[in-house]
Amino acid sequence: MRLLVLEDQADLRRALAGRLRSHGHAVDEAPDRGTAESFVRSYAYDAFVLDRLLPDGDGLSLLRQWRERGVSTPALFLTACDRVEDRIEGFANGADDYLVKPFSMDELMARISAIARRSGEIRPSIVRVSDLEVDLGRREVRRRGVLLPLRPKEFALLQLLAERAGRVVSHSDIIAACWGESQEPASNAEEVIVAALRRKLGAPALLRTIRGAGYLLEEPDAASKP
Repeated sequence: MRLLVLEDQADLRRALAGRLRSHGHAVDEAPDRGTAESFVRSYAYDAFVLDRLLPDGDGLSLLRQWRERGVSTPALFLTACDRVEDRIEGFANGADDYLVKPFSMDELMARISAIARRSGEIRPSIVRVSDLEVDLGRREVRRRGVLLPLRPKEFALLQLLAERAGRVVSHSDIIAACWGESQEPASNAEEVIVAALRRKLGAPALLRTIRGAGYLLEEPDAASKP
């Protein structure tokens, strides 16, 4: 997933982003409403993780503005505002979930996955391409029933390719989905991950390079056609 984290406490924001990235997600970090607004106008996200009390205003009023503009991305609030009235106000203004500080990182991960699944676009929990099976819920990949050990970035890239199977995925889409605006991957990072995926997926080949355009995941028979 591509996620936006809006949190003014730098240590907490970096910790959140680091944990999310360790699970293969692309994360953009915003310390204030203005930065978050710029991101949302430029990119599409799978979920928001938002703070309420920010140096330039309330995160809840910002979410309300996004909802009024038609932005339906699921939003989870991290907040010290723990009164029932605060949570009711949040839900009334477009929040999908609330987690009160201090919180468990494991619970945060589970809640983000849950609100993303409940979003308007219903994604299958398992994506199949030929004899390849990508289980999005368990974050497991099998080919011909054999479990493949993938690193987080390898899984993130394979998920993107599998969900767009039969279509070329551009280099820019890969960078956006697997790294985000806040991370600058090494110049050969994409090629290294693709090479690792090819090796682990084995034969017959499912993953093609479309020179000058990107990569394509498709049935082996289609890949062998001229």
